Amino acid sequence: MDYVKPTEVVKTMLAAGAAKADLSPKHLLLRGVLSGAILGFATSLAVVATLQTGQPIVGAAVFPVGFVMIVLLGLELVTGNFSVVMLAGVDGRRSWAAVVANLGWVFLGNLLGSVLYGALLAGALTSFGAELPSPLVAKIVGIAEAKTVAYAAHGWAGMGAVVTKAILCNWMVCLGVVMAMTSQSTMGKIVAAWLPVLTFFGQGFEHSVVNMFVIPTGMLLGAKVSVAQWWLWNQLPVTLGNLVGGFLFTGLFLYWTYGPARSAAPAAETVASEETSETARA
Repeated sequence: MDYVKPTEVVKTMLAAGAAKADLSPKHLLLRGVLSGAILGFATSLAVVATLQTGQPIVGAAVFPVGFVMIVLLGLELVTGNFSVVMLAGVDGRRSWAAVVANLGWVFLGNLLGSVLYGALLAGALTSFGAELPSPLVAKIVGIAEAKTVAYAAHGWAGMGAVVTKAILCNWMVCLGVVMAMTSQSTMGKIVAAWLPVLTFFGQGFEHSVVNMFVIPTGMLLGAKVSVAQWWLWNQLPVTLGNLVGGFLFTGLFLYWTYGPARSAAPAAETVASEETSETARA
């Protein structure tokens, strides 16, 4: 059958996390750069779709194309690794030093890939400064400012909002990673991964790697955002919120209910019950 049961999915999560933790910095960087760029492509596509249709839900519907590419190619996205790689540390399959190293290298790769695509897109949209800004340029600038200075204007309330949106975001993003493991077919993986990612993007939640693209790209195109505002009011708190959402609400919750120790418990209880019955009959 194509469908994979939850207990087997969690085993796959643990195995995937351990395999990712074993990758060398070279491969983590290369796969991280590709993931950052691909998610940048998907984000700009979503913005174009929204502008062309006037319906943000259309942009949300097409955004998962990038996430699906990343999943099918086995690339590295730090937000997804907050769930599966950190579980390898929780389960004792890999050291926490290896887990932290994986997250650090992938974060750097995602950042480099996102900024690289953003710089190329900024040049393409303006012919490297030779043309007037397009509606897409204005939209990206507006998004960059909304994700930074708009939060800063609300002080601690803004900080609370950005962290909460980041938690909600990666709860769904990591669920997309996990849902792809519920199928053994390519089409099944695509559909299963699509659903949670559409859910997060359609509600305007905060994703660390998406923001690695859209905020610096907006800055290149003229957004009134400083590097300090980018990192203090978005990148750092969003990364922290993404970690909590992905690790706790997706990774740990599934591990606690479907993990190896839990799935083995019913079998052990059955054996004990049979032994008790045999003893009683004797």
